[in-house]
Amino acid sequence: MFSGSIPALVTPFRNGALDEAAFRALVDWQIEENSSALVPCGTTGESATMSIEEHNRVIEICVEQAAGRVPVIAGCGSNDTMTALEHMKAAEAAGADAALVVAPYYNKPNQEGVFQHFAYLAERSSLPIVLYNVPSRTITDIGVDVMRRLRQYPTIIGVKDATGNLGRVTAQRLACGSAFCQLSGNDETALGFNAMGGRGCISVTANVAPRLCAEFQAACASGDWAKALDLQDKLYPLHDAMFSDCSPGPVKYALNRVRPDMPDEVRLPITPPSEASRSAVDRALEIAGLA
Repeated sequence: MFSGSIPALVTPFRNGALDEAAFRALVDWQIEENSSALVPCGTTGESATMSIEEHNRVIEICVEQAAGRVPVIAGCGSNDTMTALEHMKAAEAAGADAALVVAPYYNKPNQEGVFQHFAYLAERSSLPIVLYNVPSRTITDIGVDVMRRLRQYPTIIGVKDATGNLGRVTAQRLACGSAFCQLSGNDETALGFNAMGGRGCISVTANVAPRLCAEFQAACASGDWAKALDLQDKLYPLHDAMFSDCSPGPVKYALNRVRPDMPDEVRLPITPPSEASRSAVDRALEIAGLA
């Protein structure tokens, strides 16, 4: 269902409030630059510090502005199963094409609890679910066997894998079948991820370099690995710089450099990137030919 370069969109804030005009402009630009789908209200979108009303509004705007040109995969995760379900209901009502649902964080459920969390959501919503596995943030891993068991639910269609373990791509394909949509959650390893059977990347860097990221993914999809490697080398410093300080500080700074109409404001407890981080971003933008 999903493939290619899929930006995990930042949420523009101005004077503490959602900047709707800037967000609509970002959605348009991403589509014009050949992003293949959009993810509002993910980690990069600072969903953790948005109110329910803001969360729902960001998804509504994204769907409205995309206007069917590309799919919208709405961030709907929570460590409270009931809240995740409410997010999914609101996203479905807004017209989202799928939900990105992170493993329950902080609670540290066992693997049966992880299975039951996603099974509960799949049984009560018809919205397709992309699992989001990012144990570096959640502590909790969505194990391969849990994914295998979850495949009994036809709406559980794939995974955003941010484990950094490329071996998981093969293990998950063997457990879940080749139709299970595997998307990298890490820009820097997306080349290897795709070579092992992945279909694309839910990307932080694509916020800043959407056309280059789309070209990279297209090269991978066509089997032009030499071109993909060239683009990987061009983009790698930017991938690295995006996490030179707490995300999304560096990506918002970079986006403001590329598109000055985009505010670089972040919400506490995230703070603006350090001088060293900004310098790393500046150098990376130059290497990528974006500054």
